Amino acid sequence: MPKKDRMSGNEAVAYAIRQVNPDVMPAFPITPSTEIPQMVSTYIANGQMDTEFIPVESEHSSMSATIGAEAAGARSLTATSSAGLALMWEELLLAASNRMPCALALVNRTLSGPININCDHSDSMGARDTGWIQIYAETNQEAYDNFIQAYPIAENKKVHLPIMICQDGFITSHAVQNIELLDDDTVKDFVGTYEPEEYLLNPGKPVSVGPYSISNYAMEAKKNQEIAMENSKEVILEVARKFEHISGRKYGLFEEYKTEDADYIMLIMGSAAGTAKQACDDLREKGMKVGILKLRVFRPFPAKEIADTLRNCKCVAIMDRCESYNGNGGPLSMEVCSALFKYKVSIEAVSYMYGLAGRDFTVDHVYDIFEETDAAIKGGTEPEQYKYIGLRE
Repeated sequence: MPKKDRMSGNEAVAYAIRQVNPDVMPAFPITPSTEIPQMVSTYIANGQMDTEFIPVESEHSSMSATIGAEAAGARSLTATSSAGLALMWEELLLAASNRMPCALALVNRTLSGPININCDHSDSMGARDTGWIQIYAETNQEAYDNFIQAYPIAENKKVHLPIMICQDGFITSHAVQNIELLDDDTVKDFVGTYEPEEYLLNPGKPVSVGPYSISNYAMEAKKNQEIAMENSKEVILEVARKFEHISGRKYGLFEEYKTEDADYIMLIMGSAAGTAKQACDDLREKGMKVGILKLRVFRPFPAKEIADTLRNCKCVAIMDRCESYNGNGGPLSMEVCSALFKYKVSIEAVSYMYGLAGRDFTVDHVYDIFEETDAAIKGGTEPEQYKYIGLRE
């Protein structure tokens, strides 16, 4: 039977890892993800799981060891944040191109400089084109649920890609919230046993992992990766439907919150969606038709689905928690605007930058954004683009 508890996001992910009981976990500590391997190693020391924990000398080594274990046929994972993910850069691409369905528990933290340990999405957004599936959580409950769904998605034969389960550093990773936990047997049955078709330690079928690929073959390999990423969208939804049966909790590529009749929609990811929803409720009580679209899955990017959802509103405020340094907006804004153009959705789209390096994002900020978009649409003026929210003058 499910049980109710109180946990931080890091505790929740570590608890899910214990329930899944993967074969191998190499890890190197970095704030704010350090607690995850710390807690997992404690579970192992206490005999509550039999995962092989490998302490390594760097994050580059932790991802290298994760890939090596996965190639040998072991269900593997690691955890990191910020500069740790950046140090894994080369290995992230190798994990994806070698089609290793390993998992990474990422606790989002800003990348330097200046040095800062608080949350934004610059680490995972920097890795957005490495070939990994990326799923984001608003709450501790979602971080727990997303990790339980990770391996059934990544290991699916139509996919076979690595998966990154993201949550916001300190905001969810260290804050304690109420949570409903599934029982161990239910999780084990849901996730199942990993049975790779090809692996290094199979004496009956030797394979080469990470070979040099000449031009005649490399492009086809990359296309196969892209096909797998496209396939993962359907698999993510299929796994979510199965998860709903055991948990009662419904997930999709994104969550629509009061968007059906909304004139103005805010598109946002991660923990700040809760703040946006509260502001949405307040403005609805005042008669303003606003809604929130919370993006859960950033890779694969649900371009058509987002475009169709936004088609009937007047304006979308696109909220980036990461600077792209292109002089025009953040990565989420670029993706959404491209989707609107591609699928011929003619609405006003406004790019905003918020929460960089942990800068507060409040309900008052959400009120102001919706009021700005409303005034621009009703006044027939161009709204200010690429605005930093909460920036000191």
